[in-house]
Amino acid sequence: ILFNPEAMLYLSVLVAFAACNAPPVPLDDILIEKTFVPEQCVRAVKVGDYVRYHYNGMFPDGKKFDSSYDRGSTYNVFVGKKQLIAGMDKALVGMCVNERSLIKIPPHLAYGKQGYGDIIPPDSILHFDVLLLDVWNPEDGVQSNTYHTPSTCSRKVEVSDYVRYHYNGTLLDGTLFDSSHTRLRTYDTYVGIGWLIAGMDQGLLGMCVGEKRIITMPPSLGYGENGDGSDIPGQASLVFDVVLLDLHNPRDGITVTNQFMPESCTRKTVAGDFVRYHYNGSLLDGTFFDSSYSRNRTYDTYVGRGYVIAGMDEGLIGVCVGEKRTVTIPPHLGYGEEGTGSKIPGSAVLVFDIHIIDFHNPSDKTEITVTHKPEECDKPTKKGDFVKYHYNASLMDGTSIDSTYNYAKTYNIVLGANQVVPGMEDGLMDMCVGEKRHLVIPPHLGYGERGVTDEVPGSAVLVFDIELVEMEEGLPEGYMFIWNDEVSPDLFTEMDTDQNKQVEPSEFTDYIMRQVNEGKGRLAPGFDPYRIIDNMFSNQDRDGDGKITEAEFKLKADEAPHDEL
Repeated sequence: ILFNPEAMLYLSVLVAFAACNAPPVPLDDILIEKTFVPEQCVRAVKVGDYVRYHYNGMFPDGKKFDSSYDRGSTYNVFVGKKQLIAGMDKALVGMCVNERSLIKIPPHLAYGKQGYGDIIPPDSILHFDVLLLDVWNPEDGVQSNTYHTPSTCSRKVEVSDYVRYHYNGTLLDGTLFDSSHTRLRTYDTYVGIGWLIAGMDQGLLGMCVGEKRIITMPPSLGYGENGDGSDIPGQASLVFDVVLLDLHNPRDGITVTNQFMPESCTRKTVAGDFVRYHYNGSLLDGTFFDSSYSRNRTYDTYVGRGYVIAGMDEGLIGVCVGEKRTVTIPPHLGYGEEGTGSKIPGSAVLVFDIHIIDFHNPSDKTEITVTHKPEECDKPTKKGDFVKYHYNASLMDGTSIDSTYNYAKTYNIVLGANQVVPGMEDGLMDMCVGEKRHLVIPPHLGYGERGVTDEVPGSAVLVFDIELVEMEEGLPEGYMFIWNDEVSPDLFTEMDTDQNKQVEPSEFTDYIMRQVNEGKGRLAPGFDPYRIIDNMFSNQDRDGDGKITEAEFKLKADEAPHDEL
């Protein structure tokens, strides 16, 4: 037999024509063709469940007779309760959310011999292209699934707590209807007192700060039969992906957790003290908002006087120098409902890790502790004495400032001459050569609010360990020169070496220095002798002509007090 292409083509056309016009193959039962199966089956339909689904209804030839899409609304119904044609009731059981199937239903499981009005003829096989969007059961409650648990959880959400959290809200099929993240602002609310939908009120209970959980709720605990009128349809299950950022209760006070306590603590802060401290400030979820360390400067303030937020005012009471503590402050003792704007949101719990550097009280005086006292001490120091001493200087936290030992020489001053800070003057008084003392000097007797640039911070308490090495007794108060012997009755004549009846500056200086060198007189120790003598000369040169006449010349005992002869 020879192959005839034209005959074969004709035969193919006949077969195709016959297939298109052949009556449909009878169905004994439903036939389900799954056209899309999700990777995960969130939930499968069971008898008695309520479902929401979209569908296109068609005859076997593809002609559409009905569609939920055309109505813009899902078909919502209970399954297995004869609210659907028998074939659909059967086909929906076992379907997963987001599953899509082509369901073919024979007439006896559809509208049978009666059909359905003018829409569906008798004995019609029906095809439904179904997409399942939602399933729930009237007995469902809230389902919570925690997928991240923080390493520590000191507290969990309870009824009447106030929480701040972020969320993504979706329908059961994954359709997003709302998100706090897109608004860049947490959702802040009380829990368990009816400010939220019932499912969220329940789902947030027991959460820890930092915890992440999926909260799934049926419509009866969400927005019910009517939805929200916008993005949430009626009878919709809701899924919230929640991360809890903050938690407090209006009855909360501050919480103090000690992180480090120094071995010795001779004094603790009280209201009215001035405190210097470092801190790191963060929100309860660990979000950083401020740090004194980043500014390389302590925060300095009075405590118990309202200069800082109420929670910090309380948290800084009763601390020791060197102590480290964590102070957790609820918003009503922090920055309240408004926050501070960009860094601290409203109703935020604040966490401060603080380190106390030093503190003092404006009423403090120099604290003097004798650490070594020589057995013999004939002449303790007094105002006017010239002293030489060694010191180690530091801040209260032990930070070294300076030391004379580094320079291998003493520090030398005249007591009472304002050559050192007042607190050091106090500490060096009534001290013996060889004695050692420990001084604590408050800033108002030290370098004050300004401190010393790059050396001593403002308002810093100073600590000195001092040792008196040498002392030269000063002159009586008000004197810069005294006679050791009887004063010569011919004093003016002795000064006037050229016998011209007037004393020149050089004659005056030579004479005084000769008396000192011969031990007949003493100049105040610790000062430039020539400056003292110049000052003495100026006091005697009453008309300021650069010469002293006999009429101008007077001894100190002969006139009103001033630093001269």
